[in-house]
Amino acid sequence: MADSTASSTPRSVPSHEDRPVYVIGGGPGGLAAAYALRSRGVRAVVLERSDRVGASWRRHYDRLHLHTTRRLSALPGLAMPRSFGRWVSRDNVVRYLEKYAEHHELEIVTGVEVSRIERSGDDWLLHATGGRRLTGSAVVVATGHNHTPRLPDWPGRDAYTGELLHAGEYRNAAPYAGRDVLVVGIGNTGAEIAVDLVEGGASRVRLAVRTAPHIVRRSTAGWAAQFTGILVRRLPVRLVDRLAGPLARVSVPDLSAHGLPRPDTGLYSRVREGAIPVQDVGLLDAVRKGRVEIVGAVESFEDGKVVLAGGDRIGPDVVIAATGYRRALEGLVGHLGVLDERGRPVVHGARSPRDAPGLYFTGFTNPISGMFRELALDAQKIAKAIARSNARR
Repeated sequence: MADSTASSTPRSVPSHEDRPVYVIGGGPGGLAAAYALRSRGVRAVVLERSDRVGASWRRHYDRLHLHTTRRLSALPGLAMPRSFGRWVSRDNVVRYLEKYAEHHELEIVTGVEVSRIERSGDDWLLHATGGRRLTGSAVVVATGHNHTPRLPDWPGRDAYTGELLHAGEYRNAAPYAGRDVLVVGIGNTGAEIAVDLVEGGASRVRLAVRTAPHIVRRSTAGWAAQFTGILVRRLPVRLVDRLAGPLARVSVPDLSAHGLPRPDTGLYSRVREGAIPVQDVGLLDAVRKGRVEIVGAVESFEDGKVVLAGGDRIGPDVVIAATGYRRALEGLVGHLGVLDERGRPVVHGARSPRDAPGLYFTGFTNPISGMFRELALDAQKIAKAIARSNARR
C-alpha cells in the first residue's frame, strides 16, 4: 500500500536525520497528540498502518454512537459540529477525525506499521513496514484500546461448525433476521448488539453473562452519565461505591427475576478493575420484556451445541463473541519492561516509564469520564512534557 496523508497527498516517511516525534496510530488519541505537539512547535509525524485515519472507528457496528456528549468529546483545537447531535454517530466520528486531520494539516503517513520500538542512545529507533528504521526524539504510542479482537479459547471452539464471529466483525442485524443468536458478553458492545438484533428482527436473542454488570442510564432528565463520571473520578472509591448504590436502585429496575441481578460489588471498585458500567441504550427494556434472554456464561462447545455454566446446552444459529480486545503491545514494547502483567502500559499520559524516557502512551485506559475527553487532556499533557524535554536538550 502506498504511503499517503489523510488527504491523499503523497508524503514520504521522514529521513533518519529529521528526528521528529513519532505518533503511532491515526485514531483520535494519535491525532490529538499530533496537534497538541504541533501547537507547541514540535514536529510530529503520525504513522498509521491502515490507509486512512480513524481505522478502528470505521470498523465498528453501524448503530454505534458515542456514549459521551458531543461537547465533551471534541479533540483539542476543533469543536464537533452541532449538527452531529448530542450523541455522535460512528459515521460522524469518522467525518470528524478526517476533518480534524485536514483542518490542522497534520503530518500523517499511512500504510506504515511499526513492529518494534528500541532505545537508541538518547533517541528512539522504530522498526517499520518495508524494513524502515526510523529515528525519533520521542514516541507516543496511540494504537488504541481496541487493537486486536480477543476470542476466548473455549474448549471445542475449533471444532464448532456453527457460525461464530467476534463482535468486531458485526455490522448490523440484517444478516441475522429470523435467526437464533447468542451474544456472549455484557459490556457496552454486547448489550448494544443484543438490542440491535432484537430491533433488526432476529427470531431469538440470548445474552450470555458471566458477571452481572453495573448498568446506568446514559442520561437522566438531561443529565448525562458522563457528567457524574467526571465529578466522581477523583473521589475515594468507597465513597463513590456508597453513593452509586442507592442511585442505581432508584434509576435502574431490578431484573433479578430475568436473570440479571444487581451486582454485589461497588460500581467504582469495578471501574478501577477495568469494568466500565454498561450505558443503557435499550437493554433494560428488552430484558424486562423478555426480548433479550439472559443466560449463563459460555463454558465450551460440544457436539454442535454451546455449553453454558451450570451445564445447560443451547443450539443457536449464530454466536457473536463480544469478548473485548487485546492491546497487543507485547511485540511493540514488551521487551522494554513498560507493561504490567495484563499487558497494559505501567504509565500513561504525560508520564514516561523510568527506564524509557521519551516514550508515552495514550488511549489504553477506559475512564468513566469519557475516552475522547481523556484523550484530549492526555494529548495536551504529553505535548507539554515533550516540549519541556526538548527545551532542556
